[in-house]
Amino acid sequence: MPYRLSATLKAHTSDVRAVNSPTNDTILSASRDSTAISWQRSSSSSSFTPETVIRASTRYVNAVAYIPPTPDAPKGYAVTGGQDAIINVFSLSSLKEDPDFSLLGHSENVCALDVTPGGTIVSGSWDRTARVWKGFNLAYELKGHELSVWAVLAVDEGQVLTGSADKTIKLWNQHKLISTFRGHQDAVRGLALIPDLGFASCSNDSEIRVWTLGGDLIYSLSGHTSFVYSLSILPSGGIVSGGEDRSVRIWKDGECAQVLVHPAISVWSVSTMPNGDIVSGCSDGVVRVFTEAEDRWASSEELKAYDDMVASQALPSQQVGDIKKSDLAGTEALNVPGKKPGDTKMIRNGDIVEVYQWDADNITWQRIGEVVDAVGKGRKQLYQGKEYDYVFDVDIQDGVPALKLPYNVTENPFAAAQRFLQNNDLPLSYIDQVVNFIETNTAGVQLGSNEEYVDPFTGATRYRSSGNSAPTTNPGLSTYVDPYTGASRYTSNSTAPSSVPSSAYMDPFTGASRYSGASSTPPTSAAPKRIPMAAWNIYRPANVPSMSHKTFEVDGRLRDEISTSSLAMYPHELASFEDTFAYLTHVTDPKSQISNLAIPTTSNVDAIVQILERWPSAALYPVIDLSRIVAAFCPGAFETPALKSRFIQALLTAGEWSSPWNSPLQKYREINLTLALKTLANMFQEGAKLNESWVNEVLSALNQLPYEVLSKAQRTCLATILFNMSCTQLKSPLDALQRQQFFELALRILQNEKADSETVYRTLFSVGNTLFTMKSSGNSPEPTQHQQLVEILPSVSQTFGNEARVQDLNAEVIGLL
Repeated sequence: MPYRLSATLKAHTSDVRAVNSPTNDTILSASRDSTAISWQRSSSSSSFTPETVIRASTRYVNAVAYIPPTPDAPKGYAVTGGQDAIINVFSLSSLKEDPDFSLLGHSENVCALDVTPGGTIVSGSWDRTARVWKGFNLAYELKGHELSVWAVLAVDEGQVLTGSADKTIKLWNQHKLISTFRGHQDAVRGLALIPDLGFASCSNDSEIRVWTLGGDLIYSLSGHTSFVYSLSILPSGGIVSGGEDRSVRIWKDGECAQVLVHPAISVWSVSTMPNGDIVSGCSDGVVRVFTEAEDRWASSEELKAYDDMVASQALPSQQVGDIKKSDLAGTEALNVPGKKPGDTKMIRNGDIVEVYQWDADNITWQRIGEVVDAVGKGRKQLYQGKEYDYVFDVDIQDGVPALKLPYNVTENPFAAAQRFLQNNDLPLSYIDQVVNFIETNTAGVQLGSNEEYVDPFTGATRYRSSGNSAPTTNPGLSTYVDPYTGASRYTSNSTAPSSVPSSAYMDPFTGASRYSGASSTPPTSAAPKRIPMAAWNIYRPANVPSMSHKTFEVDGRLRDEISTSSLAMYPHELASFEDTFAYLTHVTDPKSQISNLAIPTTSNVDAIVQILERWPSAALYPVIDLSRIVAAFCPGAFETPALKSRFIQALLTAGEWSSPWNSPLQKYREINLTLALKTLANMFQEGAKLNESWVNEVLSALNQLPYEVLSKAQRTCLATILFNMSCTQLKSPLDALQRQQFFELALRILQNEKADSETVYRTLFSVGNTLFTMKSSGNSPEPTQHQQLVEILPSVSQTFGNEARVQDLNAEVIGLL
């Protein structure tokens, strides 16, 4: 009998990225809605109901696995992994809100999980590693892949297979690499063990390959028309595959026996039950069960409704290739039978192009959709091992290969544009132009599911900057995009040309142009001096209503728990926070018509300090971000040096400055630290007084940071603090002790930063401004620091030799020595 729909499981609100069916009556699913669900079959029925909803993460959950029952967990464990890089283990017998075990070690998205019968967990991640966990502790790390590890398979208790975006499969015996399998032409996405034979692999190259563990290719299966994401093996030995072409395919004896078309863009995951039923998880947020047992088929009404849903789908023209409507046959072409299951045929039905697929079991053509023009929805694309909805080719100069611009429709376009410009050493002044390009070429594209970023602690959506966000003090100065909130972005008030000229360079700080050497016309004069530069970089943009929602949501959670209720806000603190949010909502929204709102004062800052001192660090994320915005828009609220000093100490406590700096930092601490550094940068605005003790406290704290532990975003923030401080000291000079601490930090950055030119560029400006101020007042650096500058600055030119803006600015700084 053919496979037909048996059950439809609806509860997830976003893509179902992984499914696992360990028994005939249990299904586990993981979703981008940040949950995993344990489904149980209703007694004497083919339907399933959610038995347990697991709040597995506060970000996308992309993988799920099952540990068989143990005395401590008679129903077994659910294992989840996702964007937060944490593997969480939940007992299905006595589910609690918090996981029974959390496995820490990966530094990026955990996208693959597998479990041995003995309970050993294998995980794969975008951090290019796989890890093996025994007894819920790390046993060993598998390093060797050049790109993301998209697939893992436990062969037995000692051997593991891993598949990667580097197109290879590797076999490991414990921590030792045994062999590498090559043959796929694109990223390897799925692996499945075939008893007594070997294993199967699937790839973005649309192929399925069957191998022996010795490395011999037995045969390949072709039929999918796009990425193949997932594999599972039937009890009979048949292979089940799912992919980006909307289909689940069933392969028997090396041939495609049946195609199950889905009313969704992506079939992310497939799993098989012991009874031979097939489970799929799709981009429409639905889990489906298919069976060849007629007594488990859905009702005739449900089957017809499903077929109608499939037939009504719109297929992007990119997915089916170039179409010349006039060359297509009419409906009479459906009188000719197909040659094999899965054959497709496009016909012209009036002005509509319809797609049909041959259903060999029912000996008929099944309508599977209508072809429409669409951009970006046909298939995911891989770039440097990671998935994107688009990878644009951008031509910037004749005769030069096009640059790749990757973009996901869920991204802030400014974040994608900034990443593209930085990765290709292009002027940041073109960011608005790149954003316009992205928005123009993705106009009207909407996802079929909610793929909004979810806050890692409150579960709410992120703060998004918008075109209406208040600009920075100096719009020509680039502001680093926060990798967690999306709140800050580069902005530019310059008028960008209609295309990026290959011969022009626009300095992102000054807006000045310089000769790049690509033009045949030489420059008529030397590049303008950049130092001194008084252009404070203030991290301003934010969605204050979302920030307010997050803060009060966290407060409510603390209040509702008996163990934490004493930490919740007092009435006067609640009132103070409400007043602060009301004012900030007004000043950050140009359309706001509200007036006569009180500007936050010292009492409002004091309330923020109280919460920073009292709340647990993992809950402080929105409050630290509020501190950033208050520092940006209400500098007068920090009226006294004593309050500033207390505020700084509260920030340092929130960033856990006194705790060991073990790499990688826990995710919440990494986020808190990034926002704390941005807040400190905002404290040094025009008019700030540097001859106060809080400045010494800031410099002392920054010098305690181990540079090698900091992320790229944090290093940029650190350099921005020095830059803003140097702009301020053009009018309010640092004293001798402060200058010494200042140079110690700047020299450490210049000596250690080998990759990020933006961090170095801002640090060079800060050093140049300080040297200029000292020279203007007849001072000079201490002999030791002078010698260090003489030694380190030339090495900066060597490290960033292809960065003309760094070379020019570095030469100007050296000239001030």
